[in-house]
Amino acid sequence: MDIKNRIVSATKWSFVTEVLAKLILPVTSMILARLLTPDAFGVVTSMAIIISFAEIFMDAGFQKYLIQHEFSDKKEEQQCFNVAFWSNLIMSIAIWILILFFSKSLSKTVGSEGYEQALILASLSLPITALSSIHLAYYKRALNYKALFKIRMISSFVPLLVTIPLALYYKNYWALIIGTLAQGIISVIMLRIMSEWKPSFSFSFIRLKEMLSFSVWSVFEAVSIWLTLYVDIFLIGIYLGQHYVGVYKTSGALVGQIYAIITSSMTPVLFSSLSRYQNDVDEFKKLFFVFQKITAIFVFPVGVMLFCFQNSVTTILLGAQWEEAALFVGCWGLSSAFVIVLSHYCSEVYRSMGNPKLSVLAQWLHLIALVPVVIYFAKDSFETLCTARALVRIELVAVHFVIMYYAVRISPLSMLKNISTSCVAATVMAIFIYLVKAFVDSTIFLDVFLMFSAMSLYLGFMFSVRENRELLLMMKKNLVR
Repeated sequence: MDIKNRIVSATKWSFVTEVLAKLILPVTSMILARLLTPDAFGVVTSMAIIISFAEIFMDAGFQKYLIQHEFSDKKEEQQCFNVAFWSNLIMSIAIWILILFFSKSLSKTVGSEGYEQALILASLSLPITALSSIHLAYYKRALNYKALFKIRMISSFVPLLVTIPLALYYKNYWALIIGTLAQGIISVIMLRIMSEWKPSFSFSFIRLKEMLSFSVWSVFEAVSIWLTLYVDIFLIGIYLGQHYVGVYKTSGALVGQIYAIITSSMTPVLFSSLSRYQNDVDEFKKLFFVFQKITAIFVFPVGVMLFCFQNSVTTILLGAQWEEAALFVGCWGLSSAFVIVLSHYCSEVYRSMGNPKLSVLAQWLHLIALVPVVIYFAKDSFETLCTARALVRIELVAVHFVIMYYAVRISPLSMLKNISTSCVAATVMAIFIYLVKAFVDSTIFLDVFLMFSAMSLYLGFMFSVRENRELLLMMKKNLVR
């Protein structure tokens, strides 16, 4: 019962935190998209390929280990947290030095030749992240998301106070890089002040060996996920150039920011909560289905609206100069709704079971389909690539269906049945939007009005079903208490 209460509290505070933080983020993105060109975002995206890859080896899967592992006593827990902290910090500094010496080669590899100084400065985020990641793991393990609320709120205002003024002054990628570093530094300072856990000058090679034996598959998983996230960006840079890299990544990030209002509050809590129930099969499955159902209720209408109102959403959030991004916003937005519920959450199940190799298998099977699709359609045009890139994600969902059935004993039919009401309601919503738009000329103001009307229809449908009505009312009760 104590764990269940902490899960409810963690979900509430994570949801409140992410909603407020993500409401600030789109405002920042809207302003920056009007101050900077797609090329500036393309340069930063190319650097992110290198930095995100380096972060995999810097963390070495230790954060997941600390959240998932059941320690025998406080002494073992303290030793493992210390090992993770000092290992991450030392590794981050070593990787930054390597980037410093090989900056020219690395910049050329990702198509950003001539931006070596920017890469070196941007890579300072590695040691900054190392100073905060283990503190974050401590809070997440304890399901203490209330403590993270103040930290996240303060750091969320950094882009408004730092990045935007710098964008007005520099008019280029330097604003994005410096703003990201400032946000990381603020988070480190806040965590050091507020955190109950403090690193001590001790190190256990025995614990390091134990942690590495678990984390090696987490690293493989992270590399696999990194490849699925960035291999398409790398290939687009080769075939279509930095301009389309900026359009592609920025539009995808916009969709991600919208969904992150929901997923960033649910996914970390799901992983931490499932980890606590990893030895109780019935409660484990029950918790998974509850989180999947709740998430589906929120993400499916978002996917429908992103697809149906792709032009208006892009114009409102990014501006007229980003009209090329509209198709990808729509296709990626609709496909993401299904991928989040039927794919991403499956990966959280594997990790919480201490079996990340299943996620590795899924990611590599997806890469086999993804790479040839991107290469083939990128040679054609950006428009055809947008549609193909969204459709190929269906293969990843199919792979997870098979793995979940044979490895976790959760059938695809049970997952689809669990989210069926949300699917039907979203379909009714889409038909309503299509019929209205077929007879009325579309404008931004009409689309905004239609969004609210369609959402009202969706909520009305959901509340008409007793099970969903009780679930939504329970969520409301837990959020306000």
